[in-house]
Amino acid sequence: MPVHTVKNASDLDTRVLPSLQRILLPNLNLMSDAVHSSVKGKVVQKGPVVSCRQGDYLLKAVIQEEDLQQSSVSQQASINVFFFGTMAKDFSLSVSQGDIVLLAGFIISKSPTEQTDRLHPCHLEMSGPDACVYSFPNVFPRYTYVPLNELKPRRIVNVYGVVIFFKQPFPTKGTDYCSTLKITDQSNAKVGCTIFSERLEDHPKIFTIGDIIRLHRVKAQVFNESMTLLTSLGWSAVTFDGAIGSPVEPRASSRTFHFGEADKRTVETLRQWAASQPLLTSEPTVPLSSVQPRMYFDLSCQLLAKACIDSRCMLLKVWDGTKCGYPLLDVAVATDTWEGQSTTSKDREDMTANILVYDNHVEVAKTLKPGTFLRLYNLHAVPQRDSEQPPDVPSRLSFHLHGGTSFGRGLRVLPSHSPDLQPLKRLLESHADRAVEKEVNDDTLLEVWYTPPESVGKCLPTVFEPEFYTVQTCRHTLQQVSLAHVKRSTPPVVCHVRAQVRSYKPRKLYQCLKLFCPQCKSIEEVPDDGTIAQVFQEALRNSLPCSEHWAVTSSMDAPGAGRVITMHVASDMVLDNTHSQLLFLESLTLDEMCVISGMHKNIVPVQSENRRMKLLDFSAPFLFCGDKRYYGCKRCSRSTFVEPVVSGGEMWDEHDVAKALGVQLMQYTLLIQFELQDGTSTLDALLWEDAEQFFHVSSAETSANQDLQDKVQLIMDRLHPPGSITAKRPWLELCLSAYSVKDNGRNRVCYQITNTETRGNFFTAH
Repeated sequence: MPVHTVKNASDLDTRVLPSLQRILLPNLNLMSDAVHSSVKGKVVQKGPVVSCRQGDYLLKAVIQEEDLQQSSVSQQASINVFFFGTMAKDFSLSVSQGDIVLLAGFIISKSPTEQTDRLHPCHLEMSGPDACVYSFPNVFPRYTYVPLNELKPRRIVNVYGVVIFFKQPFPTKGTDYCSTLKITDQSNAKVGCTIFSERLEDHPKIFTIGDIIRLHRVKAQVFNESMTLLTSLGWSAVTFDGAIGSPVEPRASSRTFHFGEADKRTVETLRQWAASQPLLTSEPTVPLSSVQPRMYFDLSCQLLAKACIDSRCMLLKVWDGTKCGYPLLDVAVATDTWEGQSTTSKDREDMTANILVYDNHVEVAKTLKPGTFLRLYNLHAVPQRDSEQPPDVPSRLSFHLHGGTSFGRGLRVLPSHSPDLQPLKRLLESHADRAVEKEVNDDTLLEVWYTPPESVGKCLPTVFEPEFYTVQTCRHTLQQVSLAHVKRSTPPVVCHVRAQVRSYKPRKLYQCLKLFCPQCKSIEEVPDDGTIAQVFQEALRNSLPCSEHWAVTSSMDAPGAGRVITMHVASDMVLDNTHSQLLFLESLTLDEMCVISGMHKNIVPVQSENRRMKLLDFSAPFLFCGDKRYYGCKRCSRSTFVEPVVSGGEMWDEHDVAKALGVQLMQYTLLIQFELQDGTSTLDALLWEDAEQFFHVSSAETSANQDLQDKVQLIMDRLHPPGSITAKRPWLELCLSAYSVKDNGRNRVCYQITNTETRGNFFTAH
């Protein structure tokens, strides 16, 4: 059996395979001796066993150097490992995430995913008779915690801290959510933390200043001359109430975690210390009865109902058992748009408040269920006066949760057992009891407002939002028509339709990413790596030394074959910060270019011809920017390769480089053809100009981001579920444009999906 389990962790270092030399993962490279070496680490990710084409099996795992605090190269401290055949099955059955493993008999290969997963530049392959795995179940690992004043850059650490500032999670430009906080400890060091995760529920559950947080496997680094902590592979967070005397109950964002007596003592010690620190005294929430005009305040309350105003605004009806001392603005909403208890008895009507939630907070507000308890941070009491209102009549207050995350602005669901909620719950229960005592024939007095979250489904009607749908973002006031009607219409015309996706192409979605020239309007396929590699090889064979006009300022040993990669730089530029410079490289392969471009921002591959520099064939990118590649139009580019005139500190982007080199920059675009159906007819429609709006992605970012590519794939799977029948596919509200084009001298009618975007719970889940 190729996977063995040992009973004692020390056996992995002393008794198992003593003749092999252990290599630390950051020191591993393609030239390492794999035959006489072993590696050891913790399993931080473990995938399922999958079946390959030839009936073989494959499992992918990620192992991490066990003592990360001794590693100064954190990116290379985690490596992908691929298990094949029976070893994949054995590893799946015998090894769990968190176990310590020792690997031997592996093959070292270059990782093709280094630029996307940011792990080790190599990966390990476990197959064949010499491959073996020894594992030790790491059920209760011992963690070492570093005081905040002893953090060192580029180390992976575990820390405890008291929260002195925090922001609720907000969506980034990619697929992640980001939350930020600042913590301190008995050393009085103050350290910022940045948390990235795709899932909202994985972010730390922080409710107030003074909460205590435990962070595992976060990376220390210097940013703006201050020490910060950033999430790394396998990170986890557990938080605790910071009040002395409250139960030490972990709020875990991790799916699995260990919390023992030592952790409990650490939390209690931090509570005692924090209680004597003025900085850590959180400001109490303000009840509605104490709110003043123009005040910014935090509010703890219970949600009674909610309604969607539009795509960027939600209305929440809440109460906290107190009555505001100022008249409140009434927001008119159609009755059928409410979810929850929108009407109340007259004696309690003036105890409810309507809160308008804007922009980035709408996504969280949509997920709220009536009956839950909320805390709203940095709520704004806005006085509003009607222009015809007499001056002696007081203004009405409206409550706004503005967009953004400044000053910790946001909202969060509070657990019903939270100590902060007990006074609020007692107050609401007392109102509920009085409502029952006043029960008469009026049915409205039978309503009990206080409804524990676990009984919401029984007491309050719930209207669920469709799981996936589309909306028309245009301002056209058009009647919805059938596809048959659209086909009978004379172009140009714009129509609103309701249809399903019958089919789409290309079925291999990576092929929907195209290159578009804004000058000649041509559309081309994105070249594959095989085509690009051939261009580099051809340039490598034909390259000759260039003239003195482009002086060689630096050279470096190439990763293979003993060659030298020549680096050139514009004469006015210096090599102090190559991340912001324009560099020209010749005599290298595509693989070498990919490795080097990961370390520098703007790199132009070139070759020499007649002792002069020239760009490569435009079948290859003319510019590499990290993971991104930029292409020039073969028809419109007029590259004369005159040396760019730049200043030493100038920052370059792809447009600047293209202009300097005389290249017509091609734009990335998404192009998909849908076959639509609605029972009256079928119709082929292109999604092109508004594809980014439709998928909520950037085409240029999607070209280099696997997460965004997965997002497009998941949306397409919702539009047209694999193997689904017509009845299971969603009905889509679409805006269609019909127009005429000339095709071989004849007019042909084409259709395009415009002003439409996808919506629904799908985006919250992913």
